[in-house]
Amino acid sequence: MIEIFQTYTAEFMQGMGMTIFSSLLAFAGSIILGLVCALFEISPIKPLKIIGTVYVEIFRNIPLLVVTMFFYIVIPKYVMPMSGFSAGTIGLTIYTSAFFAEVIKAGINSVPTGQWEAARSNGMTYLQAMHHIVFPQAVRIIIPPLGNQTITLVKNSSVLAFVAGFDLMYQANQISSITFQQVPTYFIVGILYLIITMPLSYLMRHLENKLEV
Repeated sequence: MIEIFQTYTAEFMQGMGMTIFSSLLAFAGSIILGLVCALFEISPIKPLKIIGTVYVEIFRNIPLLVVTMFFYIVIPKYVMPMSGFSAGTIGLTIYTSAFFAEVIKAGINSVPTGQWEAARSNGMTYLQAMHHIVFPQAVRIIIPPLGNQTITLVKNSSVLAFVAGFDLMYQANQISSITFQQVPTYFIVGILYLIITMPLSYLMRHLENKLEV
């Protein structure tokens, strides 16, 4: 195992870098899309509510690989060229945003309705009440499940291996096909995923504990 890692260190590190980069891009995109969809779902404006609900229900119930392959095969064929990395990252973003939206919506809905009523009775608009009163309280509830979804996002980034995204799993597949040493190769990949996710898990627990103070 050590020999394989020493021989293919550059490939493993490149794969790890691409996994982290894709995960960061997907996380940022998922937060933005998820927040927008969550606000749409709880919006008093019916068309927005329908759009948010339809988006979440569609992408939450379609497998990630199907979403990714759509951007890898269909979009380049009929719309514009797209690399495997871009297709994988966009697919991961859209898929994860649906789960982020549900987490954010649940956190907002957990805030007592009296908070809404008090804010509106003091002359605040819907957006002002959301920004100043409701959302700051919802954040404490959102952080733990959002952390779990973020770790899942990192692990789901392995979908890039199916579209030549040069992530960790892609590199592992290439290395194992050359060396025929599947067990040590994928064991190394498992350790590298732990190196990424364990600090992330610790950070989320730290944020959770800090918000509870």
